[in-house]
Amino acid sequence: MNRRFVKLGLGALFALALVVPTQAASPVGTWNWTAPGRNGGPDRKMSLQLKVDGEKVTGTLTSPGRDGTPTKTEIGDGKLKEGEVSFTVTREFNGNKMVQNYTGKVTADTIKGKIEFERNGEKQSRDWEAKRAETK
Repeated sequence: MNRRFVKLGLGALFALALVVPTQAASPVGTWNWTAPGRNGGPDRKMSLQLKVDGEKVTGTLTSPGRDGTPTKTEIGDGKLKEGEVSFTVTREFNGNKMVQNYTGKVTADTIKGKIEFERNGEKQSRDWEAKRAETK
């Protein structure tokens, strides 16, 4: 085979690999993580179920309630763009609304990002990292 054609063929394959977009990991499925307990209490096990339709993300966050009973909360404003997922979780405690804004980079088995919220009039944030639940 002519070396020139081999070089041209390899060059074309390399250029094509640079041009063809790679498909981002999908956030569809169940994700689990632990969050620090309230007032130094035991860690809380969290579970997030996500669905995607185009760039729209929907789902539910399950967390332990004050009495230990799991509480499911629908997420809002869910979006997926260029491998980044974002959504809000709004809960109400004693007549007060608490909104948490989640953002995270999705990889095959991890979502890693920030949770931003307001507490006592001050904006706060913390890191979160969820792992994809194993499918059975």
